[in-house]
Amino acid sequence: MPTEPEPVRSEGPSVVTAGDLSGPKVVVLDPAGAGKHDELPATWRPLAEQRAVVWCRVPAGGALTEADDLLGDAGPGDPEIAVVASGPFAAEALQLVERHPGAAAHLLLVDPASDAFLGSGDAAQANEAWLTEHDDVVTKLREAGTEVRIAASSTDDLDDRVPPPLPLGHPNVVTAVRAALGLD
Repeated sequence: MPTEPEPVRSEGPSVVTAGDLSGPKVVVLDPAGAGKHDELPATWRPLAEQRAVVWCRVPAGGALTEADDLLGDAGPGDPEIAVVASGPFAAEALQLVERHPGAAAHLLLVDPASDAFLGSGDAAQANEAWLTEHDDVVTKLREAGTEVRIAASSTDDLDDRVPPPLPLGHPNVVTAVRAALGLD
């Protein structure tokens, strides 16, 4: 269950956008609340030249309503939408995408098992176990046309520099999202 947002993280806009909103979009559900100064994290700015980025700052009120509205307004033939979420918010991201069958072409998860399984040291294995645990919803989403996959997992190498989950602004996350969307 999500905890109460920290006051500092909830300051600022609920959603930060960049790029052409009439084209393909990447909706980022960020439980850490990056972008409070109304700018995308620097690592994401180049992606906004190819896809609109809608950064939903979960600790700020209203972010989830905007993400829900965006998916709810998507219709057949509209530009592709990808949803990205990290560990503390992965289950909620599944529920959000499930409410709008077929609206999201991709659900890309970053360390979804960070709260439940990690500690064993193998984040990739724990993340796959998390997917298996949520197989009923994952299967339903895939049948509706949404690709659901682990986009990035924490590793023990020095590039991570932080414990799981990887922050959504981490360069490895952006690289993985770009690859998953075929943008490299």
